[in-house]
Amino acid sequence: MNLHFFKRHFFLQIFILLVASTNLIAQVKASGKVVDQNNEPVPYANVYFPGTIIGTVTNEDGSFYLEDETYHSSLIISFIGYKTTTINLNKGANYKLVAKVEEETSSLNAVHIVTGKQSKKNNPAIDILRKIWKHKRKNGVKQFKQYAYNKYEKLEFDLNNIDSTLINNRMFKGMQFIFNYQDTSRISGKTFLPIFINESVSKVYGDNLINKEKTELLGNKNSGFSNNQSLIAFVKDLYTTYDVYDNYIKLYDKSFTSPLSRTGVNVYNYALTDSAYIDNKWCYNIVYYPRRKNELTFKGDFWVNDTTWAIKDINMEATKSANINWVKELYIEQEYDVLNDSLFLITRDYFQTDFTLNKKESSRGLYGKRTSLYDSYKFDEPKKEKFYKREVNPTTFDAYQRDDNFWETNRLEKLNKNERQVYGMLDTLKQVKAFKNLYTISEILASGYINLGKVEYGPVFSTVGYNEIEGFRLRLGGRTYTGPNDLWRLQGYTAYGFGDNKFKYSIAAKFLLNKKNRLKLTFGNRRDVEQLGASLTNTNDVQGRSFASNTLFGVGDNRTLTNINLTSLNLACEPVKNLVVSLSSSYRTLKPANPNLFSLSYFTDNTFTNTKETIEQLEVGTKITYTPRKKTTGYGVDRFKVNKNSHPILFLEFNKGLKGPLGSDFDYEKIQLFYKQPFNIGGFGRLRSTIELGKTFGTVPLGLLSIVPGNQSYFSIYNTFPMLNFYEFATDTYSSLHLEHNFGGRIFSRIPLLRKLNLRELVSFRTISGSISDKNKAIDNSGRTLLAPSSTPYYEYSLGVGNIFKLIRIDFNFRGNYKNNTDARNFGITGSFGFFF
Repeated sequence: MNLHFFKRHFFLQIFILLVASTNLIAQVKASGKVVDQNNEPVPYANVYFPGTIIGTVTNEDGSFYLEDETYHSSLIISFIGYKTTTINLNKGANYKLVAKVEEETSSLNAVHIVTGKQSKKNNPAIDILRKIWKHKRKNGVKQFKQYAYNKYEKLEFDLNNIDSTLINNRMFKGMQFIFNYQDTSRISGKTFLPIFINESVSKVYGDNLINKEKTELLGNKNSGFSNNQSLIAFVKDLYTTYDVYDNYIKLYDKSFTSPLSRTGVNVYNYALTDSAYIDNKWCYNIVYYPRRKNELTFKGDFWVNDTTWAIKDINMEATKSANINWVKELYIEQEYDVLNDSLFLITRDYFQTDFTLNKKESSRGLYGKRTSLYDSYKFDEPKKEKFYKREVNPTTFDAYQRDDNFWETNRLEKLNKNERQVYGMLDTLKQVKAFKNLYTISEILASGYINLGKVEYGPVFSTVGYNEIEGFRLRLGGRTYTGPNDLWRLQGYTAYGFGDNKFKYSIAAKFLLNKKNRLKLTFGNRRDVEQLGASLTNTNDVQGRSFASNTLFGVGDNRTLTNINLTSLNLACEPVKNLVVSLSSSYRTLKPANPNLFSLSYFTDNTFTNTKETIEQLEVGTKITYTPRKKTTGYGVDRFKVNKNSHPILFLEFNKGLKGPLGSDFDYEKIQLFYKQPFNIGGFGRLRSTIELGKTFGTVPLGLLSIVPGNQSYFSIYNTFPMLNFYEFATDTYSSLHLEHNFGGRIFSRIPLLRKLNLRELVSFRTISGSISDKNKAIDNSGRTLLAPSSTPYYEYSLGVGNIFKLIRIDFNFRGNYKNNTDARNFGITGSFGFFF
């Protein structure tokens, strides 16, 4: 071998090795705890690398973690009332540091600021905050008439706190290879293992003059639980959009007070700590931290420009004591770029949550991450209003099948090594039996169905039921399923009651006839036992069955069940996004499930001598449903809601009863309106409100009247009256109001003995006014006294305690009036359970 060639390549190899080594050791990591002279933790201290804007704020226990790709030889710690302290660092990892800070003896009053009320006078940070409030409307896309930009979004789920105990767990037998893909979080320093990634590329258009915005999905790619649309919808629901300039930031259905809020001075302490040039703009650094524990607040810092008073960079981390379940850590960072001397636009938004069963530092959990990048802003390029209405669903079918070249070109941020490998890792993992079992369990919990190939069994939670007529009830059901975006679906069930020894069934089909305007045809037939009057608003869903029809434990006897034979046909379309218009027809036969216990009998003529027990009725009608701001995922005949409880619902229906055809008994018209509106009332919690109005024109028997929905179960069911028995009130004209306010722990967090329990206060009010005509009373032969709340509106109220053991809610319900009604209940306790954030 040529000696010169060897030497040349030898030195080349040495050079490459040195460069690689430099890259390895250039990164610096530091974690530890800040304590005072008495070794007590110092929360909310400012920790940063000198000469940079890279820093963090210590947690409530004084702990911190910080890293940078560039090596720094020291770390600086500063806090009001303490001397600034410098900690020397070694190259690479610096773990379990203990930084002891000394109090400034001349600034004892400043120490009091940490826990006491902060003065709003002579505080430069508060002065800067006021300038941010004054100028905030001049920043961002709202400054222009129209706007457009590109958006790249990456969602990721990771197992965290990976250690040898987890790796050797029997649950991962045969899957140990996946731990070769673990990484370290730059936020917390914890190890994690990616298990799910979803990427999307979109084009966003907006017009501030007409207040319209439209998102065109150009590409979507995911791994892990890629076919589980309900799980993906759940993931997306966790990460709704927010604006740090708003007074309150809605996360997990809760309103956190923004550090930029006008009310922030009441819940945060602020301190001006530094100033520096960022992108040739002079900026101030302000550190903030909460005044009290258990409130929905953040800790962190932000950089703000000194002339435009626009935010350049902001970090927000929810404190561990915040009253939010299943979340140990919540971290947000946003970066803004300078378009010109007066305009700052968001370029990066990063959101990370540590989901866990408890908030102990050593507990394992699941990271949920969202990275959003924005680019190619354009302004004042108007489009016609019909452009924003043209597509019902901005999802295109090609978007889910983009090739690798598309992603290499359109990603605004390249995937790191672990993210690139996770696609292949999960494809391999799906071949492992143990993982298949875990995947199957997750699908069942998310959708309620068990996949059996091209069909699914379920819902599994409806397999067993009970009522006093059927006794114990066994139900077997399923649906066709070749994928989440099927354009047609068949579904049905059969059930058997061991008390009445009868079979029941339902069969239904639905087809998506037109993808663009979502023209959908649905038809089916159901024969079953049901509790009528479980809700005021009608439903012709042949697969649906009210909760009131199944009650293992209830208040009093529930014998007022009805045999129903329902056939329905529905044609619906969505001409405008979230506006559904439908035409329907139905034919139903109603008769008591047990005539010896309950009657629907009515007189058939004016002589009041001939009676009939069975109602046969043909109806035709039209329905309009409007759900502004509703978001969905998927493009098949079934779609999944992304933001289930955060948008209003307006429902208007008109039905015409026809007498004669097919032996139909009655001629009438019925109109009904349903309006549901959620309100986030800033730091005071969340209010749910519902208004229902209805009127029936014509003469109809008990089975076709609007029954005020009672609740004889021990479960809290929204939009029912827990102190009413079934059929206690019957109306042909009604107006109803339901209000339920969740304070989110705002009151209990101020009571020392209750603070640590993280309980939440709920207050509810329900009222209904209605009437029933003399003609409708006259034809009734059921043996019941038909009573309507006509002279005085009926009302109830409730006081509730939620978040008991993070799972249980209990309501104490009180009847307001009509206390002399037969079998009236004046007080009752109901409850519910679930996974509440």
